[in-house]
Amino acid sequence: MSRSATQEDILRIQPGIEKLAADYGLDFFPVIFEMVDWDTMNQLAAYGGFPVRYPHWRFGMEYDQLSKGYRYGLQKIYEMVINTDPCYAYLMKSNPMVDQKLVMAHVYAHCDFFKNNYYFSHTNRKMIDEMANHAIRIRRYIDQYGLEAVENFLDVCLSLDNLIDFHSPYIKRKEAMEDDGTPKSVRKLKSKRYMERYINPPEFIEQQKEDLANQINTDSRALPANPQRDVLFFLMENAPLQNWQHDILSIIREEAYYFAPQGMTKIMNEGWATYWHSKMMTRHILEPSELIDYAEHHSGTIANHQGRLNPYRMGVFLFQDIEERWNKGKFGKEYEECDDIREKKHWNRNTNQGIEKIFEVRKIYNDVTFIDTFLTEEFCREHDMFSFAYNRNNKRYEIESREFEMIKKQLLKSLTNMGQPIIEVQNANYENRGELLLVHTYEGVEIDKKYAEDTLRNLHVLWQRPVHLQSMLDDKPALMSYSGKDYKQTWITFN
Repeated sequence: MSRSATQEDILRIQPGIEKLAADYGLDFFPVIFEMVDWDTMNQLAAYGGFPVRYPHWRFGMEYDQLSKGYRYGLQKIYEMVINTDPCYAYLMKSNPMVDQKLVMAHVYAHCDFFKNNYYFSHTNRKMIDEMANHAIRIRRYIDQYGLEAVENFLDVCLSLDNLIDFHSPYIKRKEAMEDDGTPKSVRKLKSKRYMERYINPPEFIEQQKEDLANQINTDSRALPANPQRDVLFFLMENAPLQNWQHDILSIIREEAYYFAPQGMTKIMNEGWATYWHSKMMTRHILEPSELIDYAEHHSGTIANHQGRLNPYRMGVFLFQDIEERWNKGKFGKEYEECDDIREKKHWNRNTNQGIEKIFEVRKIYNDVTFIDTFLTEEFCREHDMFSFAYNRNNKRYEIESREFEMIKKQLLKSLTNMGQPIIEVQNANYENRGELLLVHTYEGVEIDKKYAEDTLRNLHVLWQRPVHLQSMLDDKPALMSYSGKDYKQTWITFN
């Protein structure tokens, strides 16, 4: 076993690894490595990598869980890297030199992913300063309104921090409006300039404007005009909150959007970092005496985990598969229409576009689109993939299917909306009583009733009026309600 590395060792080998990563085409923010002991590492992990965050008992609970996991030998954090500019990376002091080399190469790939993947493009690269600012504001509220009041409100907000629209930073949902509330332009028929007054006569344009104005007036009667998935934003705009409560809710929402891309790209991000650390280690960084230790630790990183998906394994193997397919030309119409299994297996057009392709994939995909686009039947067969389900008869999980379509469907289902139920605000004046109605988008998986009841109770704290959730229970439409005193469930009958 190789010796543990010191801070001087890290500073000595960092320029070489950084240059190697850059030579491979990785583009990253400046990286600052800090070595910490296991206890500090667990504290950092409990705070999500930001030790300057606001005080809350949840962070202490997570620290206690991580510490016990380390003491009992159940888990160990080798490194932690933060999506900031410059990029801060924390290394475990007790790591032997070979592990430090591995995780440093791993970190540079993570940083490249943070900087270049589209889904991180909206994140605040100075989030350490922003987190510190959040902590100052919350501590000020604690001094002003008391620890219990602020902490209880934080509990409510944190329990709802997944009720956001994960895709809203990347799409434009609302039409641009003029100051008078009408769209900037009306729909016109295409015409040559000299034919404009004949193809789009003034009376036609006026009628279009009148129709749009009527539509806006009609839509304005409903709140919201369209179902709104960003529940936290809707509550910020419409719930009867005090100023300090509104500010805390905005803090929780901002931090939720900052961390969201990490959940949306977990497989890709870890796969990308594992791909590059394995390439750099095996081709350039490893010394002969370190080979066995490296092989042991790397194989543990990409090993199958019983009962759950290993994102490192799935990600790195899929990136390697993409590279091989684009190097050999295993894509496009000619390849897809080939019916000869043997010919497809030995297909090689020497296109050599693999590296270019994986850099493109790293830039514009998230986990859902990554799996949907590049997971193939051949890949599933090669890696012995299968879907499993719970058997109520013998009360255990069993292999459900080895069919490609079933495997892909189950994977995509678990990744869509990061595995969270899709909840939208449907009506803020339900039954004309100022009550809040939310709708769960049912896609074959019923909502957890206990979680739903707790969510309704906490939504009631913010809305201060009865709250309802429409969903499916026992394959029948149901309405779960919380009045502020008790829960009620009613079955819905559609006329």
